[in-house]
Amino acid sequence: MTDAFPLDPRLAADTHAVGDLALCSVLLMDDARFPWLILVPRRPGLSELTDLTPEDASLAFEETRIAVRVMQALAQPDKVNVASLGNVVAQLHIHVVARFHSDPAWPGPVWGVGERKPYPPHARAALLERAAALFMTA
Repeated sequence: MTDAFPLDPRLAADTHAVGDLALCSVLLMDDARFPWLILVPRRPGLSELTDLTPEDASLAFEETRIAVRVMQALAQPDKVNVASLGNVVAQLHIHVVARFHSDPAWPGPVWGVGERKPYPPHARAALLERAAALFMTA
């Protein structure tokens, strides 16, 4: 993220950068319980999907489709959940979460379940590298 586009401090504290697509920055949520990407459109002052221009909304949808395909290749989940909540972080962001029948929140939502478990540094580095490579070929 550049100085011209600040990332919400909570997103910055809880994630690691994977890379940038045409519209969105891609972040990895630092929670080893759930493989979880976050897309953040690099447009200031947005909080709702409907705040995007029609052109940006189309691009955000396509980048979400790409992120889902990357998540499927990355984690081979039973299901991929896509959501834009913004109840805690108002800055527009889109969650792409791999879900497994065996995960600690299944079948409910991942929010508010237990405590976040950060990735060990070596596992996080490997996951970031693999995710970045998958985005480059997507």
